[in-house]
Amino acid sequence: MSGGHGLLSGALPPMNWPNLITLSRVPALFVVVALVFAGTPGMATAAFVVFVLAGVSDWLDGYLARRYRIVSNFGKLMDALTDKVLVVGLMIAMLVPMPGARDSLLPDWAVFLVLLIFSREFLVTGLRLVAASLGRVLAAERTGKIKTVLQLVSVSVLLLAHALEADFQHPHAAHEAQVIGLWLFVAAAGLTAISGVGYLVKYWDMFMGRTDGSTGQP
Repeated sequence: MSGGHGLLSGALPPMNWPNLITLSRVPALFVVVALVFAGTPGMATAAFVVFVLAGVSDWLDGYLARRYRIVSNFGKLMDALTDKVLVVGLMIAMLVPMPGARDSLLPDWAVFLVLLIFSREFLVTGLRLVAASLGRVLAAERTGKIKTVLQLVSVSVLLLAHALEADFQHPHAAHEAQVIGLWLFVAAAGLTAISGVGYLVKYWDMFMGRTDGSTGQP
C-alpha cells in the first residue's frame, strides 16, 4: 500500500466555503433534534426549516465547488459522509416519540429499514475510505444520488407532518403528510438497498481485498 497514500497523505486543502457548508450538516443534525424535542411552540416548524436548509446545502456546496473550481477529494468524501450522518441521525431520532405528537414519526417496524439504511450507508462509506487510501475516489452512482434525494425528501415530509400536528394543530393534514412520508421512506430504503448491491457488485474486488482486479494482492 506504499502508493496508496496519495489522496490522504498531504495536508488537507485549505478550508473554503463549500467545505464549511458540507461540514455544517453535522451540527445541523444536533440543532434539528434539539428543536424537535424542545416541545415548545414553533420549534417543530423551526426544525423542519433547518433540515430543509441543510438538505439544500447538499446541492449548494457542490455547485460552489464546481463554480469556483475548488473541487477536492476532501470535499467529495466529506459531502457523502455528512449526508449520511444527517439523514441516518434524523431517522434514528424519528423512532422516538416526540413532544406534541401522538407517536413517533417512524413506526416500530421501520427500525429494520433504518438499520438497513444505516448498514448500507456506512458499508459504502468504509469502501470509499479504503479506495481513498489507495488513491482512488469512487464516483457517486446515479442510483445513489436518487436515493439520497428520496431520503432527504422523506425526512422533510415527516418533519413537516410533525410541525403540522405540534405547531398548527392540524392532525388530519399531519396524518396525510406522515403517510406520504412513510411511503417515501420505504421507497428510499428499497433504493438504498439496490444501490448498496450495485456498489457490492461493481467493487467486489475491493471487498475481497484486491486492488488490481486480477492478482489478489493488496
